[in-house]
Amino acid sequence: MSSDGVNSGRRKFLTAATSVVGVVGAVGIAVPFVGSWNPSAKAKAAGAPVKADVSQLEPGQMVVVEWRGKPVYVVNRTESQLEALPSLDSQLKDPESLISAQPEYIHGIDRSIKPNLLVIVGLCTHLGCAPKFRPEVGAADLEGSGGKEWLGGFFCPCHGSKFDLSGRVYNGVPASSNLEVPPYTFEGDNVLLIGVDWEAV
Repeated sequence: MSSDGVNSGRRKFLTAATSVVGVVGAVGIAVPFVGSWNPSAKAKAAGAPVKADVSQLEPGQMVVVEWRGKPVYVVNRTESQLEALPSLDSQLKDPESLISAQPEYIHGIDRSIKPNLLVIVGLCTHLGCAPKFRPEVGAADLEGSGGKEWLGGFFCPCHGSKFDLSGRVYNGVPASSNLEVPPYTFEGDNVLLIGVDWEAV
């Protein structure tokens, strides 16, 4: 076939224009496809840190904050509750929290950054039920560690596991480890930030 009467400039233009349209179309299809690999806004929000203002939390009170779909208990412990903690060591499975799920910066029997403010995930380490906050001393209805021995803490109504006011598990109950301490820090004195490591701030 001869090339007489063929406009080579027009042919090059049409070839280039078709190529450009093809590339734009491919990019137009690829961008949403690749974007679908990113987590959704709902998934990002579920894993996002949660703020809680603890300025109005009175001593002896607890507030529940939701983080990653889990209840997080924030307890403002009284001086007498903190002073009673060492007397329970002989009744606990892991009094020093050596095998417990907690950040490395959490130390001591109070298991917290600020001694009075306990921050724990409110799910029993046995089967995941939500333990009840039982701060009253001498709760007669709690078998074993009830009566005069009960100095306040958390009681799981599902299978009877008991935890002290640091979330440490008692001996002789189904739960095998202390309640989990989530990563957390403070923004100022009264705003708790759950889901961010204290050392990362």
